[in-house]
Amino acid sequence: MIRYALALCLLVSTLRGSVFAADPTYWQDVRPILRKHCVVCHSERRLSEIDISAGLALDKLDNILRGSKEGKVPVVVRGKPEESLLVTLLTTSDKKRAMPLDADPLAPEEIATIRRWVAAGMPAGTPPKETETVVTAPSRPLRPRDVVFSTRATLPRSAKGPGALELTLPVGPLSPVAAVSFSPDGQLLATGIYGRVTIWDLTTAQPRKVLTHLLGAVHDLKFSPNGQLLAVAGGQPSARGDLRLFDTREWKLLATLGGHLDTVSAVAFHPDGTKLVSASFDKTVRLWDIHNLAEVKLLHTFRGHSDFVYAVAFGPDGSWYATASKDRTGRIVETASGQGRFTLSGSDQEVLAVAVHPATGQVLTAGYDPLVGWYNPKTGERIRRAGGPATATNEIALDPKGTLVAVAGGDNTVRLLDPKTATQLRALQTGAVVFAVAVDPHAQRIATGGADGLVKLWDATEARLLVTLWSGGDHWLALTAEGYFAGSNEVLSRGVWKTSGQAVTDEKLLAPLRNPGAVGKAARGEKVPEPVWK
Repeated sequence: MIRYALALCLLVSTLRGSVFAADPTYWQDVRPILRKHCVVCHSERRLSEIDISAGLALDKLDNILRGSKEGKVPVVVRGKPEESLLVTLLTTSDKKRAMPLDADPLAPEEIATIRRWVAAGMPAGTPPKETETVVTAPSRPLRPRDVVFSTRATLPRSAKGPGALELTLPVGPLSPVAAVSFSPDGQLLATGIYGRVTIWDLTTAQPRKVLTHLLGAVHDLKFSPNGQLLAVAGGQPSARGDLRLFDTREWKLLATLGGHLDTVSAVAFHPDGTKLVSASFDKTVRLWDIHNLAEVKLLHTFRGHSDFVYAVAFGPDGSWYATASKDRTGRIVETASGQGRFTLSGSDQEVLAVAVHPATGQVLTAGYDPLVGWYNPKTGERIRRAGGPATATNEIALDPKGTLVAVAGGDNTVRLLDPKTATQLRALQTGAVVFAVAVDPHAQRIATGGADGLVKLWDATEARLLVTLWSGGDHWLALTAEGYFAGSNEVLSRGVWKTSGQAVTDEKLLAPLRNPGAVGKAARGEKVPEPVWK
């Protein structure tokens, strides 16, 4: 009898523990789930970017209670999980509505926690200590850093300033430029930094459009073969990849290609423009059918790499594409089947860059092993190993006809190579680590993006700097090596010109340099005369 009573007490105790278990709270249970899966898009700072956040922020309890689109659409109904949009979007089978968008669904236990939380009335719980408000002395605001733009212009002797002119702007620190791309007609240059893409009109050396509704870093940019689309690749590391297609006439967002679970590192258009291939840090390569942007289709996912995939490029006829990976190999993959054809081996370091010669189909790869490997696409065998910078190669680019190879280096140079012999023709001394490089359609200009946050245009034949470009959203500057400049009024009003360390305040001395026409001429690749002071 005593044994029976003891067993009954244990049973009742167990049932009471399960029935009366503590309800989940926002701070202890729900917030960690939302931060892991949702706030990369749905955060307060992205509320104005409707195409990313849909006007909904989930990073604070007040924002969840407020709902989306300025409170007009409720997201939760206290005590009624089945009537709460937050729950239905996590459980729906409709892939176009299911959240997280284009990503793996939440684990069943995570959804169950959110459901129980709503059913319990959405208790807040106790904030952890690190989120409690701490009263401290007001901190001194960070002062912008000066960025120096150099020229070779020198003032006349009467000005008593023997040194070259420099323009100092308080706009730093600058985000590195990680992507550059010429349009097929060579009139536009797209440049990418964290959270921003600037479209430069190279006929005038002025920004035509600035795109900011992007998710995190921009790692790559590519124009479609007909120039009507711009693909922007990037995302949030270890959270979500971002791949967007923009119309280049009105710069409207046409499609968002989701599915990559980590940063999208590179993209390439099929030669006929109907397909797009994307490489990601999630170790996969995805092939997309984009001939109908209203219904983009995933054709295959290549999973042959064991680590980050850094770069990708199509073969000349589009029947295959080549990749570069952190696993120290490159691959040649069949476009139709998604099956690997060859492994491009021979490197004992990470392979960061890949390019394909548009005529011969030879595959070029390089990385932390700085020498460029040249491979036969029909056999996968390495033909030669030559060219490259003194340190890592970050990107390889060719013009559409394959007359010039540009290799972006970690040694502050871009090496220009002869594609027939792999010998170096000349080197561009950029002054900073080069992350991105592009060759214009006529192999006359080279665009570089570097760790210094600047975009530079070069004459490919003479290795001569043409124009330095900087964009800070609504503010911009274009400056030639000769000293001619153009820019937004606010930027120019904050700039300080110096020579030999002394400020130049006489506007008459600077008047010959304020010449947007000369800047545009230089950006087109034409020679401009040295400035003359009367």
